[in-house]
This record gives sequence, C-alpha cells and structure tokens, in this order.
Amino acid sequence: MRAVIVAIAVAFIVSLLGTPVAIKVFRALKAGQPIRTIGPQTHLGKKGTPTMGGVAFIIATVVAYVAGHLALTTLPEQQIAQVGPTMTALVLLGLFVFCGAVGFLDDFLKVRRRNSNGLSAKGKLFGQLVVGTGFAVAALYFPSTNGQTVASENISFIRDISWLDVGKVGSVLVFVFVIMSMSNGVNLTDGLDGLATGASILVLGSYSVIAFWQYRHWCGDTNYARTAEYCYQVRDPLEIALIAGAAAGACVGFLWWNTSPARIFMGDTGALGLGGLIGGLAMATRTTLLAVILGGLFVIITMSVVIQIISFKTTGKRVFRMSPLQHHFELAGWSEVNIVVRFWIVAGIGVAIGLGLFYSDFLAVMG
Repeated sequence: MRAVIVAIAVAFIVSLLGTPVAIKVFRALKAGQPIRTIGPQTHLGKKGTPTMGGVAFIIATVVAYVAGHLALTTLPEQQIAQVGPTMTALVLLGLFVFCGAVGFLDDFLKVRRRNSNGLSAKGKLFGQLVVGTGFAVAALYFPSTNGQTVASENISFIRDISWLDVGKVGSVLVFVFVIMSMSNGVNLTDGLDGLATGASILVLGSYSVIAFWQYRHWCGDTNYARTAEYCYQVRDPLEIALIAGAAAGACVGFLWWNTSPARIFMGDTGALGLGGLIGGLAMATRTTLLAVILGGLFVIITMSVVIQIISFKTTGKRVFRMSPLQHHFELAGWSEVNIVVRFWIVAGIGVAIGLGLFYSDFLAVMG
C-alpha cells in the first residue's frame, strides 16, 4: 500500500507543478488548439489554448512509477514480490506512452497546419493497431517464471470466463479491439474542459482499487492462496494498482489546470494515451467486459457517434443535434460546466456499479 500511495502523491505533485511549465512551453511554441467552425460557437473563444497537455500527465505517471518502486525497496524483503520493472508495467506504461505518441503526432500536425486536420482517420487507426498488436503480443506470449501472462486467453468479466477460451490469436484480436475501442472512446469524450480528465480519474481510481484488492487476494501470494477458498489469477496486481493510481493522481494534478476555463487541453496525446492505458488495465486485471460498465460514459458517448452515423447514412436524418453527445447538449442550451458535472455523475454511477459487481462476486464466492 505504501508504494501505491507514494506513486499517487508523486504523480499528483509532478503533474500539478509540471503542467504550468507545459503551458508556457507550448504557448511559446505556438502549439495552440485549432477550433472547428462547425462546432458550438462558444468553442471559438478557446482558439489558441495550448494543446498536447497529455505529455504532462504521461511523464508524471512514469516518474511516479519509478518513485513507487523506490518505495518498495524500503519494505521488508518478504513483502516484495518484485522490485524491478515487470512485463505488466512495460505493457501498461508502453500502451500509455505509445498510444499517446500516436495522439501527439495527430496534435502536432494540427498545430503545424493551423487547422483541425491532423492524422487521417485511417492513419490514426493504423497507429493504434500497430501499438495494440505489439503490446498484445508482449502481453500474451511472454509468460513469467510461473507461466502467468499479462493478459489471458479467456474472455473475462469479473474474472476469466472458463468456457470462453479464444486462444492466443483470438486474445490478441480481443486485446487490440479493446485498446482501440477504449482509446477512441476517451478521445470522443474529450472536447469540453475537464470532461475526459475527470471521467478518466474515476475509472483509473476504480482500477487501482480493483488491482489492489486482487493483490490482497492473489493466487501468487502463497501465504494467502494456501488458506483461501478463492484467489485472483492475475499477474503483478501490485504493479497494476501502482500504475493505475499514479495515472489517476497525475490526472488530478492536470485537472487543476484543465478544468473550466481550461488553460491547457490534453489533446489526442492525452486522450489516446489514457484510453490505451484503461484498455490495458481491463485486460491485465481480467475484467474486460466489466470495463464496459466502469467506462460507461465512454461507451455511451461512443455509441452516440455510431447511432448518429448509422441514422444519417440510412435515413438522412440525425438523432442528435450534433455528436458526440456532449455537443448535443451544448446546442440544446446547457452550459459547459453543467454538462461536465452531470457527465461526471454518469461516469461515477458506472464506476459504482462496476465496483459493486466486482465486490459482490467476491462475496458470493467466499460466502
């Protein structure tokens, strides 16, 4: 627990103090966010606000991970599962950094061209596909000494579903689908000051809780597994809790500057990075389908875009004034702050239901 707390605190402080530095640097580089004229007119006043702020909380998370591992060295040797970096950490931080890199390229092209046309949709999806496939292979084809891999060959809900074994190749496809879906879901949610940041904090915080609970009831802990009726078959749950907690803390520090009126945007750098990390956390904790509930806001907003496209192409009519969903409410006259707070409430409800299902499953098994 000490290492997780240290990681959260360090991530928060580095992000809180580092984001103003990022604001000054990106402002000096004239890396302002281009605003589309077809969107809500209230957004035109945000033109020129520095973007690519995701760099700040990605760096803060990596720094905090190192700090958390330094804290592990202060524990008695028998309490330490592994002090050095694990494959789990390489996969999760790798997804965070490299999905963020795809977003950074998109943001860079927007800034350079002085318009909202960055990477093409196909180019962005291709980048996500390459990153997702690379880390899916690492997650499924490089077991630890006890044979445990970062991701599972089974589809999972609260734990692996034994009869849904899709094999290694099938799992790679599922892994890539989850990473691409979640990264695009967070990206679509980004668009109002603090909306994606706040929702991501809730989801990341829930995964830190889930992973730490798994660590306390871990099959890899021989002292626990010998006496327990039920334990979690995951790899490196303490690593997962540490990284999820660090990312949540970094986002809280970033939200200080990103909340309305935002002084910096996370950009695709932050949105794709966060989505990639959340997708990786779902796979690593064996809660793939539960992620649909925990990240319910991202799912709802993504579905609003899908519904809008299908409706317009099949009937020529729009279901919403504009998609993603948050812009529909803007055009309906809701204030930006009202939309953000109410959407945070929706995200919180999803997280509460997800955590409730996770814990009730444990009680049912143990009872």
